Amino acid sequence: MPDAANEHHLAPRIRPYTLVTDCAAASHASAFLLWRFPGFLPGSDEPLLHISRPDTVAIMRRPGVKGHRGQFFADEIVNLSGLLVTSPVRTWLDCSRKMSIEELTVVADHLLRVPRPDLEGRSEPYATREDLEEMLDRHKGTPGIRKARVALDRARVGSDSAPETRLRLALEDAGLPEPLLNMPTKLHAAVVRHPDLGYPEQKVAVEYDGEGHSQAAQIVRDIAREEDFARAGWLLVRISKRHMERDARPAVAKVRSSLLSRGWSPSEQN
Repeated sequence: MPDAANEHHLAPRIRPYTLVTDCAAASHASAFLLWRFPGFLPGSDEPLLHISRPDTVAIMRRPGVKGHRGQFFADEIVNLSGLLVTSPVRTWLDCSRKMSIEELTVVADHLLRVPRPDLEGRSEPYATREDLEEMLDRHKGTPGIRKARVALDRARVGSDSAPETRLRLALEDAGLPEPLLNMPTKLHAAVVRHPDLGYPEQKVAVEYDGEGHSQAAQIVRDIAREEDFARAGWLLVRISKRHMERDARPAVAKVRSSLLSRGWSPSEQN
């Protein structure tokens, strides 16, 4: 999960402060960056270093440091390449006060996502839904916890990126049915595709095409993907960054039109 560039610049700056006293750990916006969370956290681009200490000791006061105090369970501070950092789940909760429900859902989806072992070198998600629920139950009354609870309720397993999560939320908020996420979809005897968002009943697949889809080799693969869906009677809807402008209204309109053309009716949502 951590990004080498973030660790290279941030970890050496913050490490001395975590050694001042026992259980002093990078937290909040600093942990958000160290864990390479997706999404947007207001203030994460500020130069302040965020350090948390247990509420049994004094808050850290140093130039350039934003000190925090709180109650910490043993598993909420972990070792990341020799640096003490609040765990991913605790960091998600700590940042909830400043984040929107949408952005909290983006991070929750990221934590819950089942990885691809051959590509990522791990087989377990960063957290389970039970892990997130337990964190919320441990720290009732924490600022931002109501937003975190709503975000967890909206979180789903299966989203591969922040844009996919934002697209799903925009479609649901617009009254469209909830799609299946990256589900294996058998199109032909030897062809199985995993659409980012899928509506099997209407045979509508939705793919978010990021910047990498402009590369020549990827264009060839995208054409083959579209042909596979078409031969199986599926309609493939391709969404790009420009469709996510203006609160994703162009994306919603495109998907709604495709669903309507395949027999879906808004009355089915009632």
